[in-house]
Amino acid sequence: MSKKVAAIFLVTIAVFACKKDNAIANLPDAIGPTINVTINQNQTGIVIPPKFQGLSFETKILSQNPEFLNINNAVLIQLIKNLGPGILRIGGGTSDEVEWTGKARTARTGDDSLTTTDVDRLTAFAKVVDWPVLFGLNLGDNDIRSAVNESLYVHNSLKSNLYAFQSGNEPDVFNLGARPSTYAYKNYQDEWEDYLQAVKNLLPLDDFAGPDVAYNTDWYTSFSAGEHKKVKLLDGHRYLTGPASSASITYHTILEYSIGLSTYLQPLKNEAAKYGIPYRITECNSIYGGGKPGVSDVFAATLYSLDFMWSVAANNSEGVNFHGGNGLCYSPVLMQTNNVYTAGPVYYAMLAFKYGSTNGTMVPTTTNHSSYCTAYTVANPDNTYTVTLINKDYTTDYAFDLQLSKQASSVQIARLKAPSITSKTGITFAGASVNTNGVFEPGAKEEFSVSSKKLSINVPAGSAAVVTLK
Repeated sequence: MSKKVAAIFLVTIAVFACKKDNAIANLPDAIGPTINVTINQNQTGIVIPPKFQGLSFETKILSQNPEFLNINNAVLIQLIKNLGPGILRIGGGTSDEVEWTGKARTARTGDDSLTTTDVDRLTAFAKVVDWPVLFGLNLGDNDIRSAVNESLYVHNSLKSNLYAFQSGNEPDVFNLGARPSTYAYKNYQDEWEDYLQAVKNLLPLDDFAGPDVAYNTDWYTSFSAGEHKKVKLLDGHRYLTGPASSASITYHTILEYSIGLSTYLQPLKNEAAKYGIPYRITECNSIYGGGKPGVSDVFAATLYSLDFMWSVAANNSEGVNFHGGNGLCYSPVLMQTNNVYTAGPVYYAMLAFKYGSTNGTMVPTTTNHSSYCTAYTVANPDNTYTVTLINKDYTTDYAFDLQLSKQASSVQIARLKAPSITSKTGITFAGASVNTNGVFEPGAKEEFSVSSKKLSINVPAGSAAVVTLK
């Protein structure tokens, strides 16, 4: 090759290289009111636990819907794998209703019975998705012998996939029917202790969690004081409001700022820190009573759930388990007719959280007051930072002005959006929707070149964005 040809060749390469670099545009100018976000990248805080994500199901789903948590349910398996590591919780109100048979299921076995067949099917599913199981024992009947036999079989079936046992679902409301009206914490503690000791006599190495209460935060203080040395996990439930039949509840309800979550989490956070044990929200969603159509099954619930997860993470929790299953409109995974499974609005919140939090350590992030707009930041192992920006105001576009401690050189934006705040379908994250086979493949992200400690990111009304900074 002559020197002249070589020179032309090098110039050509340089031109194409420049064109490739120029394909990454400058960050667009900000529009709309400003939300100031200050990110202290010189200080790190809470590590996002690897199994933060979780799903919760009623025990009765094992008998009523055997095709749901089933190794043949390829779509559900793929949807769970999309989320990364997590924990399955089997419990709910029906854990205190179903009777343990200790036998295989037959054509004559009713849905109100739990059989060895049901547990073995759950075991096979948990093994495939590689999510350990938090399993609820029936305290409603207060039948210790039956509970011990049940725990022994569950232990032998699940083996290493058993995360822990629970006994008693929402015992703080047992006085409304399952027990006399005088039933109080001390009564529950005595029953819980009897269950614990009976199971531990046979299975001394198995773990327990508790108290799994519905709302009474005083029970956390009492339980942790007396039982903290005997449990692996403090846990409770959290729904924003309800019941689902209430006419006053609309999608506006779940978008508005509520101080109630912080008030609820504080006792759990304090007790967990005091005794050096983790805590988890083992059952949660938007509206109790199965969720409300038009509220719990629309994009508003996606934004609510994403903000909820980040709020819980910021309060140093081990994780959350969104309740779901057949017939529950807030279920992250919805079962349509003919056993067709689809990702619901809540699932997209879990997906966005996964991409915004995986292996990250939270970084102190503050915003000026806004009832609808929040921001959360994590530092990633690859020295990037991921900022999740949430705009629950469905009428106003906002410009999130990021004030950084370190200069950024590039920005990637993966947006979480839908046709409208009340959309049940058409939800996308990173430019893509979950395929009918459960596979999620992120689309092209918005990419911009920058060189600044001050960035402005546009977040349209009723949407969110996961922003990666390099």
